[in-house]
Amino acid sequence: MERPAPGVGSPYDGGVATRPDDLRARLEDRADLLEATRLRYRALKGILESFFWKDRLRNHFELLREVAAVQPEVDAALQAVKRRSEAEGWPRDTGPVKLMLDVFRLREAVDRAARRRLSAKDGGPDTLGEALLLLENEVLDAGPLLGGRVWAQAVELLPRNLPELRAACAAGEVFERVFKRPVSEGAQSFTEDEARELARALPLGAASLVALWERLERYDTRGGIRDFLQRRMRRAPMRVPRSGPELLLHAAFWHDVARVRVRAVLEAELTPVVPRESELPGLLSWRAERTARPELRLESGDAFSEGRAGVLEAAAALADLSRARPSGAWSEETAWARLERAAHRARSEEGPEVEALRDALRLFVLLRGRTSTPARLFSPERATPAALGVGTAGDLLALVQAARHAALRQG
Repeated sequence: MERPAPGVGSPYDGGVATRPDDLRARLEDRADLLEATRLRYRALKGILESFFWKDRLRNHFELLREVAAVQPEVDAALQAVKRRSEAEGWPRDTGPVKLMLDVFRLREAVDRAARRRLSAKDGGPDTLGEALLLLENEVLDAGPLLGGRVWAQAVELLPRNLPELRAACAAGEVFERVFKRPVSEGAQSFTEDEARELARALPLGAASLVALWERLERYDTRGGIRDFLQRRMRRAPMRVPRSGPELLLHAAFWHDVARVRVRAVLEAELTPVVPRESELPGLLSWRAERTARPELRLESGDAFSEGRAGVLEAAAALADLSRARPSGAWSEETAWARLERAAHRARSEEGPEVEALRDALRLFVLLRGRTSTPARLFSPERATPAALGVGTAGDLLALVQAARHAALRQG
């Protein structure tokens, strides 16, 4: 059917800028948002107005959090639709206007019910979303949580749409994808691109899991739920996680796997220095970039002091030189210059790991003390006096220079 021409008896020419069947299209994606919000408001209104509202709300924390999460977007959409309907003169009997008015009415009802259930009546929260989250805290604080059923309590305390749980699951997906596949002997555990992903996922997963355990500790005063879940988190997940506790256990398991595997790779490449937990993400990023740019320095910052960065750089450079001699005179000179720069950065550091690095350099010199003696037959008695002189050297830079001299003399 053709649309009537303007001025030829169209009933929508006098003050309505859009035909009623086009009004919903003019709402764009706001229509779907408001439709979903209307359903959520109706369900939440029924829960808050019921007699046993606390018991019912405990079973619907995910609904409450969903409403709270999208509330700013809903408020913005309602105001935008209201302004547009008033400016364009939309009739009140059209579907979009009825939808807007219905959502406004339900929003006010949910807001009144939530504030009525809050214990603090004066100086309450400014927004509906804040009121709902505060109401959740009050219900959880009220306890007891469903008697002695530990798993049911855990489901109650860990709704699936918790932001911290979503973040932990996002990190866990990265860990599972990288470390679930089998790795043949001698092959790399992960690629450079995966190392960058792991560098981002490790701090995200750690922070999210800490927040989740703190949430359990806050509301589970006896500690039964936390202990129960921590005993189970070492078990490999055997099925797709669905509930909140299952998602937590899945994320915690793969986070532990990732930490152990990443630490093993880095320790092998940084022997004898052992990386700290807070250093793993930064070392992963540096390791990935060093593949294409061997001269790249490890930047100091929150995770590394200047001296600590030098110690780690020196350990990595010494490990590279110990595994295989660089190909070509230029590459070898560059590798030794890199080790010397790292030792200069680490000159102010002291401690067991620095002493272990000195011992590794002394051993490097001693093993090259006699070029005619195979390493398997070497003994300190067969070393040259020059090589034995490093046994009392304490300066890291001097040891690096001695190691360089021994390696070049051997060549």
